[in-house]
Amino acid sequence: MKKKDIKILLVDDEQDILEIVGYNLSQEGYQIVTASNGKEAIVKAKKELPHLIIMDVMMPEMDGMEACENIRKMPELNNVIIAFLTARNEDYSQVAGFDAGADDYITKPIKPKLLVSKVKALLRRLKSDEHASETLNVGGIEINREEYKIVKDNKEIVLPRKEFELFYLLASKPGKVFKREEILDKVWGNEVIVGGRTIDVHIRKLREKIGDDLFKTIKGVGYKLEV
Repeated sequence: MKKKDIKILLVDDEQDILEIVGYNLSQEGYQIVTASNGKEAIVKAKKELPHLIIMDVMMPEMDGMEACENIRKMPELNNVIIAFLTARNEDYSQVAGFDAGADDYITKPIKPKLLVSKVKALLRRLKSDEHASETLNVGGIEINREEYKIVKDNKEIVLPRKEFELFYLLASKPGKVFKREEILDKVWGNEVIVGGRTIDVHIRKLREKIGDDLFKTIKGVGYKLEV
C-alpha cells in the first residue's frame, strides 16, 4: 500500500498538537484527518475509515479510552490500528489502554523523527495483513485471517485486533505451548513494550468470548490452545 493511500486520524483537544503531528505526517505523504475529542473521533472514524488512529487519552466530552472502546465495536473499523498519545505525567495505565482495544501508545512530547518512525512501525502491520489470507478451522471454529472473522456454532464473534491475532496465533498450532516472549513478539511486535499482564488480560477476554476450556495456562511459561 502506498503512503498516499494511507489515512491517519489524529485526535487531540490541543490544536497545536494536531498541527505539529499532522504537519510531520502529511510531509511523509500520508492523508491526515483530525478530531478534537472522543465523540468527534467516532464520527470521523466511521466516515473516513482510517488505517491508523493516533488518539489522546485525556479529552473533553469523551476521553480516548471510551472512544477506543466504541470504535472497536464497529465491524467496519475492526482492523484499524489505534495508538494512544499520552503525556508522561498522566495517570495512565498501559494495561487499561490495551484492555480498551489499543494496539500501542506514544508518549508525548515526542520528536518528529521518532514519531514518524513509530508510525511507520505501526503501519508495517498493514503490510503483513495484506498477505494473510489463510482460514483455519479448529475445534469447529472457523478463523478467517483475511476478514478478521471468527464463526463458532454458526455465530460470528467479533474480536478487537489484538485479541484476534492472539487467538489466531494459538490456533495456528493447537497443542503447542507458546511462550510469553514469543506471543509478545508475534502479536505485539518488537517495537512495542508491554508487560506479561497484558497477555493475561487478552486471554481472559478470549475465554469469556470463545470458551474457557479452550485456553490452557502453562504456569511460568505461556499458553496453548486445546481442542
